[in-house]
Amino acid sequence: MVDLAAMAVRIRWRLAMPAILFMLLSSIDRVNVSFAALQMNADLGFSPAQYGFGAGIVFVGFLAGQYPSVLLLQRIGMRRWMAISALIWGVCAGGMAFITSHTEFYVLRILLGFAEGGLAPGIVLYLSQFATERERATTFALPMIAIPLSIVIGGPLSGWLMEMAPPIGLSGWRWMFLGEALPTLLFGAAALFYFPDRPDQADWLSAEEKAWLADNAANRANTAQRNDWSVLKRPLVWLSALSWFCLLSGSYGIIFWLPQVVKQMTALTPFEIGLVNALPWLGNVCGIYVNSRHSDRTGERYLHIALPAATAAAAITAASLAGPTVPGLIALFVAGTALGAAQGAFWALPTRIFTPATFAVGAVAINIAGSSGGLIIPQLVGLVRQASGGFGGPTWLIAGILLIAAAIILSLRRGDSAAEPAA
Repeated sequence: MVDLAAMAVRIRWRLAMPAILFMLLSSIDRVNVSFAALQMNADLGFSPAQYGFGAGIVFVGFLAGQYPSVLLLQRIGMRRWMAISALIWGVCAGGMAFITSHTEFYVLRILLGFAEGGLAPGIVLYLSQFATERERATTFALPMIAIPLSIVIGGPLSGWLMEMAPPIGLSGWRWMFLGEALPTLLFGAAALFYFPDRPDQADWLSAEEKAWLADNAANRANTAQRNDWSVLKRPLVWLSALSWFCLLSGSYGIIFWLPQVVKQMTALTPFEIGLVNALPWLGNVCGIYVNSRHSDRTGERYLHIALPAATAAAAITAASLAGPTVPGLIALFVAGTALGAAQGAFWALPTRIFTPATFAVGAVAINIAGSSGGLIIPQLVGLVRQASGGFGGPTWLIAGILLIAAAIILSLRRGDSAAEPAA
């Protein structure tokens, strides 16, 4: 008899938590540019529009790299795939320390995005071999904790590195890029010896547990199978993709611009800016985990996404109206918590219609839609801010996008009686 609860705990600690580490490193190496901008923009003469374009253009590579990266995962397995991806993006992240122009900035951001592109859908695909229906929201949500956690950890870390007396005459922001790329290179090499490619290769699972997973996991087939593109004909996939775009747009709008908003509030050092910037993302971590666990316990998915999305929209608006005050910071914390809650419960909804053959195609399609928000939103925020001279307009933009996500999810809930059943 398989003890499902005990097996789920081991899977979380053995696989989901290490996956969080790699997602954490990836996110730090991608979003640390928001802290570098505090010095880099002045050093290199970047305008707000140029910085916004460079911050967002990483997602050109991110979008282009997603499906090829997942195909590579299916071909060579998790261990080799993770090692190759991490080593390539680590080199690109460290190379940011040596840029001298906006052209070099753009090129390295695209290459960085391409190397990281398949990480999120690849980890979803990989963990799906170990995730049961009952634990699906939590298993898929755990790696997502890495994104807000990267701000909670990476914000103060980036500020601290930028305030150090850097070696070899580097400026603070250049030293920060180098210092934060090094762990990626080290852990990328370690991945080659850690991850099992499939459940039957996990020596910490019993024979009974391996057999049970082969029959009951969300993705029950070997990842080397041929992909089935017919899932793209299902409306739920595209409505989910639009919802994921809106939910991630809320995060991207905050990630790339919040440090500069905080800097305008008062005279803070880079380290202090990192601490204040971490507040909404600390709430985001809590929201992701608590709401995904509650969604798994109750089996309800729709309201666990829609209500937090609407709450995040209201809280972001309230924070903007309150300004640099204690109520404003509280509203930012609420916004971050609610945004994380919506994102944490999301993946349990679309993956219910995926079969083993359609899992990779469906997950990549939805992730591409979400990642395109990272390409569009930072640039749009930069342009709107440059045109309006403030952050009021971008705030209303982000709030409206989150309300669209809530409306889509509620419309799916209303039509659930006619919805396609889980495969």
